[in-house]
This record gives sequence, structure tokens and C-alpha cells, in this order.
Amino acid sequence: MSTKTIGVLTSGGDSPGMNAAIRAVVRTGIYHGNTIFGIKKGYEGMIKGDISEMNLSSVSNIIKQGGTSLLTARCKEFFTKEGRLKAYTNLKKYGITSLIVIGGDGSFRGLHEFISEFDIQGLGIPGTIDNDLYGTDYTIGFDTAINTALEAIDKIRDTATSHSRLFIIEVMGRDSGYIGLHTGIGGGAEEILIPETTSDIQRLCQKLKAGHKRGKQSSIIVVSEGDEAGNAFEIKKKIETLVDWDIRISVLGHQQRGGSPTAFDRLLASRLGYEAVCSVMNDEHDKMIGLIHNAPCLTPLEETWTKKKRVDKSIINMAEILAT
Repeated sequence: MSTKTIGVLTSGGDSPGMNAAIRAVVRTGIYHGNTIFGIKKGYEGMIKGDISEMNLSSVSNIIKQGGTSLLTARCKEFFTKEGRLKAYTNLKKYGITSLIVIGGDGSFRGLHEFISEFDIQGLGIPGTIDNDLYGTDYTIGFDTAINTALEAIDKIRDTATSHSRLFIIEVMGRDSGYIGLHTGIGGGAEEILIPETTSDIQRLCQKLKAGHKRGKQSSIIVVSEGDEAGNAFEIKKKIETLVDWDIRISVLGHQQRGGSPTAFDRLLASRLGYEAVCSVMNDEHDKMIGLIHNAPCLTPLEETWTKKKRVDKSIINMAEILAT
């Protein structure tokens, strides 16, 4: 393994556990004799030169913190060749030869294009609550997000029961139903609507009526924000035309991104951060480090967005059975 001068940044939407990954990159890198630079606000920081060397103290006590200590931003200038040239010039100014990016598919697209144009080694670490990246069983932040959503569902269930109401709970997941499926099963939802399945509102209403007949006084529907039937408000309008029930909506929103990471996310992020540095030192390039069947696995960056990560149909079938 060869030592490197490594820049690390977080990009795109924040996710709980990013700090644990940063910590692992810094401490593993320094342990093996590398020099580590932190880049603030993602690709924007590369363009503006917001770069500083990190030491062991730079990452003290951040493993438990949500968000990202390096901050994040979406940078339109990085979409231009001129912006990427500024970024490259700044990296060279600090002697940075390798780049580790913690983020999602958009961040990886940017990294892939950047390292295709310039002489920079690049590696990705999957940090997104959506769990939608091909090449890893779990992404950093997913476990925390579903636990945050599940806690909210449990509380809403109490008030739904008290008032005999139907609650439609909208969770994040524009193109992926992982959060909706996992929280729906964990929260005992009567229906789960996700982008990967066809939503049949009439069948849903028949199911609700049947539940009412056998004495069911309240119900929970979990819907991913990107479901083909619409968002929670549109689905409410459709149901109201078929079922006479007091319906309320709860959109959980960005609280799913926040909060202290779970033990699972801290361990996952630590492992991926450690493996990322080892992979960089082994001259791996243009790849994402993930975990598949609990073992480290490298996947070409381009495959992380060109290949579709499928939701397990057996889990969908199980959810339908358990919700009857």
C-alpha cells in the first residue's frame, strides 16, 4: 500500500453517520501515514478553496453527531468545466492526489466526471438515507432514518387509536421505497405505498372497509413521497371519495435526515470509512466501497446509478400478508 494525500468531503443531502465516516477516514488515514484534508461544503468547497488539513483532534467526539461536520451544499458551478478546473487547481495547490466523497448518486456522478477529466484518484462512500445505491446492502443513514420514522409512527398510532382516525404518513423516498417499506412493516401499517409497486386505491379502500366491519377503529397508511399514486394529500383526496372516515396527514419530512446516528449506522460508517482509505492506498479508483452480505465490496461508480437496486419482492409480499 502507498501513502497518499487525501481530500475528504460530504456532498448532497446529509445523512446520520456521515461524521462517523469522516472520523474513520481521518483516523485510518493518519494511522497509515497519509495526509488528510477536509473540504468544507462539498464540491463548492473545492471550487472556493475551503480546504484545511485534519488531525486526530479534528474528529474528536463527532461519531455521535448527526449531520456532517464538513457541511454540505449543492454546487451548480461544479456542473461546468470551468468550475471543475477551479476545483482541480485548488486540490493541486494543497497537494491532494486522492479524493473520498461521501454522498449519493448525484455526488458520485460529479466525482466520476471530475476524475475522468483530471488526474485525481477518486472513491465514493454511500451516504444517503434512501438506501437506493446499487453496490451495497445498506447506505449510511438509512437505519437511523427508519428508526426516526418508526418512532413517529408509533406515536401517531396512539392518537389514531384514541380518535378512531385513518392517518396517512408520508416518508422520504422519491425514487425508492426502502424507507416506506421498512417503517411500514416495523410500524404495523395497514397499507404501504411505494414507487416499486402499483397502488390500487380502490382495493385499498375495500380493505379499509373490511377492517371497519370487523371492528377496526383506526388505520395507518405509509406512503413514500414518490409513490405513483401521488403524495399523501393526493391520496387522501382519492380515498375520501370512496371511504367515509376521518383522515389526517402527517408528513415526516427532513426530520428523517437528522438526529444522532444509530449504533448500526455508526458501525457501518466506520467500516466504510476504514475500507475507503485502505482501497485508496491500494490504488483503487472510480469505485464505491459498500458492504454486501456484510463483506466489503467495490463497485464501479457508474454502476451505482446505472444499475437499479431492487426492493426484495418477498419482503413486499410479506408486508401485504402481515397487513391483512
